[in-house]
Amino acid sequence: MNIELEFLIYCMEEYKRRHGTTGRDTYHLFEQSGAMRYILNHYDALHTAGVEYTLDDISGML
Repeated sequence: MNIELEFLIYCMEEYKRRHGTTGRDTYHLFEQSGAMRYILNHYDALHTAGVEYTLDDISGML
C-alpha cells in the first residue's frame, strides 16, 4: 500500500470516528464529494498539515 492511500484511509477513519458514521457511508461520502481524489492529489501539502487541517479543509466538500 502506498503512503498516499494510507493517509486517505486514516483521514476517512478519523472522519468516521468523529462523526459516528459507518465505513460504507464515509466511503460513499468521500467518493461522491471528490474528497478522495482531492486528498490523493494534494497529499504532499495535506499530510504536512495533518489530519485536523485536512478534515477541516474538505468539510466544505462533504
